[in-house]
Amino acid sequence: MPRAKFTITIPDESWISQISNDYSDCVFKVITVLPGSESSVALLEVTAKNPVPMLADIEHQEDITMLELLWKDEDKALLQVETSNPLLLDPIQEIGVPLQTPFEVVDGTASWELTTSSDRLSALGEQLEASGIKFDIDYVRSISDSDAESVLTDRQQQVLLAAVEQGYYETPRRTTLTDVAESMNISKATASDILHRAEGKIIDWFVANAV
Repeated sequence: MPRAKFTITIPDESWISQISNDYSDCVFKVITVLPGSESSVALLEVTAKNPVPMLADIEHQEDITMLELLWKDEDKALLQVETSNPLLLDPIQEIGVPLQTPFEVVDGTASWELTTSSDRLSALGEQLEASGIKFDIDYVRSISDSDAESVLTDRQQQVLLAAVEQGYYETPRRTTLTDVAESMNISKATASDILHRAEGKIIDWFVANAV
């Protein structure tokens, strides 16, 4: 299974491309995103010398249908935005590749790190090209079975794979923790504990092996 890093050039029609190009000192951190068929909602942390003028410009973008300021400091702001033109997320939804967050957007480009199958990774590249979205692949690395086995116990792998297959980690989720637990004939509390421990091990492994 490969892990890849993509640098995406966001289409000019997208509000975040226009704003991040107009405010070159600004860094958008996409904390989480909820794709939809007609609109998408994202939670963003924005860092800029003076975010106030930029916030006003965001609110006046044609494809922004909602902007809510959740918190603001001198050089940071936390926003929830809804856009009617989620160009960047359409290929991800079409191919079904989980998008790892947070990721950053600077000067009209986004940095994505993705872990998926080789077929889906290839299909995503084709879908991005078909959508007219330019991208560069910074690296592709293989995650071997032996790596996975050394990180998780057999039980953790079983429950984690069941959760993934049932759509527990998709956005929005296609299943609940209760459903995952029932499919494995364990309690909800046990499933939560196993997944929490597995996620912690995977995060520790990723940090230790990250670039």
